[in-house]
Amino acid sequence: MQWKRITAVAATVMLAVGACGSPSSNNTSGGTGGDAGKAQEKATDAALKGPVAEIQGAKKGGTVTVLSDVSPDTLDPTNIYYIDGTQIAKLMYRALTQYKLDPKSGKPILVPDLAEDLGTKSADGLTWTFKLKQGIKYMDGRVVKAEDYAYAIKRSFAHDLYDAGPAYQTQFFKDGESYGGPYGPNGDKYAGVETPDEKTLIIRLAKKFDDLPFFAAFPLFTPIPQDKDTQKNYDQKPMTTGPYQVASYTTGTQLKLVRNPHWDPKTDPVRHQYPDGWDFKFSQDVLKVQRQVLASTGPDANALNYTDLDASLIPEVKDQSQIVRGQKPCTSFFGMDTRKIPLEVRQLIAQAFPYDTWRKVRGLSPDTAIPASTILPPAVPGHEKFELPGLTGRGKGAEDPAVAEEIKSKLKDLGKENFTLSWYYANDDKPRTLANQLWTQVFTAAGFKVKSVGVPKAKIRTMTNDPSAPVNIGQGPSGWCSDWPSGSSWIPVLFKSDAVKLSNSVGMLQDKDLDAEIDRVAALSPDDQLKEWPKVDKLILDKHLPALPLYYSASAYPVGKNIGHAVHDMTQGMPEFTSIFLKQP
Repeated sequence: MQWKRITAVAATVMLAVGACGSPSSNNTSGGTGGDAGKAQEKATDAALKGPVAEIQGAKKGGTVTVLSDVSPDTLDPTNIYYIDGTQIAKLMYRALTQYKLDPKSGKPILVPDLAEDLGTKSADGLTWTFKLKQGIKYMDGRVVKAEDYAYAIKRSFAHDLYDAGPAYQTQFFKDGESYGGPYGPNGDKYAGVETPDEKTLIIRLAKKFDDLPFFAAFPLFTPIPQDKDTQKNYDQKPMTTGPYQVASYTTGTQLKLVRNPHWDPKTDPVRHQYPDGWDFKFSQDVLKVQRQVLASTGPDANALNYTDLDASLIPEVKDQSQIVRGQKPCTSFFGMDTRKIPLEVRQLIAQAFPYDTWRKVRGLSPDTAIPASTILPPAVPGHEKFELPGLTGRGKGAEDPAVAEEIKSKLKDLGKENFTLSWYYANDDKPRTLANQLWTQVFTAAGFKVKSVGVPKAKIRTMTNDPSAPVNIGQGPSGWCSDWPSGSSWIPVLFKSDAVKLSNSVGMLQDKDLDAEIDRVAALSPDDQLKEWPKVDKLILDKHLPALPLYYSASAYPVGKNIGHAVHDMTQGMPEFTSIFLKQP
């Protein structure tokens, strides 16, 4: 699961058109109007209050074990930007807004969390005001203050320390490109956020950002008291406001959560607190733990794994209720560093890539890995299906000897014989080791020189997302899911030049003309953006080719037989942790 994006994925299946305009019922500007505004209103409930209704048959007690083959790179709320990190964070951190799953349809609805509302926008669209719930406490009993929200927002600008988190605030918030966070001599002087009293948080923008209430569901909008900020060590003992707190955390290995005695369910419209605790065990062998969960022997009945079931294990599934299925608004990519690999060579890499066999050795099922030909997945409003030559997400590539010889000849004509391709792979993960062997064989057959670098899977995310890493393929986010249901949460974030320094870039693409085109589309009305983003999608693949679309994804992950209310959270493509209980604690 290397999908990189955040909690704020709105109800893509609910929205037939782009989600823009203020969702607040008190919006003073009236939003953008039209179908876009109406569609978004269906995806929000600004008046919902806590507590959330109890789940029928739910019991309290016991410990849920999560056996994960992957490992979050951080649990610092400012720096979280992977879907598993955001789902785990939902157990610990509350933000200004959050998503509640409709109990009947399963569709997500944006609701107030620590805010009283979904924000009120000024007439010019440049100021947002959030009313804050009062009496909220951290796990140690300390009362949350308005200044803690402001400090958390300021903290998110310290990109030298928090280089993996979302960065929309840099682009949209006032002075976002010049402010460097709260740690310098002028760190307390930031004009983009204000707390005139304990009940009010004001955010000032450099340009309109009507999706701000969706962004406010990010973990970075959880309050953080300044005197408790231990910077890079903060995730070891964070100040939590959700139903659980950290008992112990060893990065890449294990996280133990216990109940937060000061979580107030009366103020929380989303979360439950059924288990006594959670035990996350990371960097496990995926085939081994998925077999354990399916067998559900002894304590494994209380366990789950959130990676899609390996295709080789499908015949071993005896009880389909142990497989949780659902939609994901996501696309998987194979990034190619445009700074290091010429376009003509990238096109030959695309011709050589063994799509069909790669999916097989990675254990991907046709039900959860659908061949992709576009950047934007079908779940994103405005998606248009197209297929460029050689970019269909299907085929054997240079496994075909004739294709391999053709690529060799083309490399020679370009003067690029033995062009070196280098990448990282997890050398303690069998499917990824097999994929590494496949790439080595196929690219070598096509006339490339190869250099693969094996690293522990506990470090693979950090290393592959380092723009300065000494490799040239397989970098950057290996996949992306909607931050909210619009191309605006895809194209600008992944393919503008500044995405490189923010470690979000797919292909390290830096092109001023493309930047200008992306800015042009982003400035259009929501309806017009719907028509234009697919054109930019095609332009990027046709003229720049920074990555190969591999597949659109769906979920199918195994849960133990004693796990109750295992439902799919389509905002994450993950199990919805906060409503899980043990049938027999």
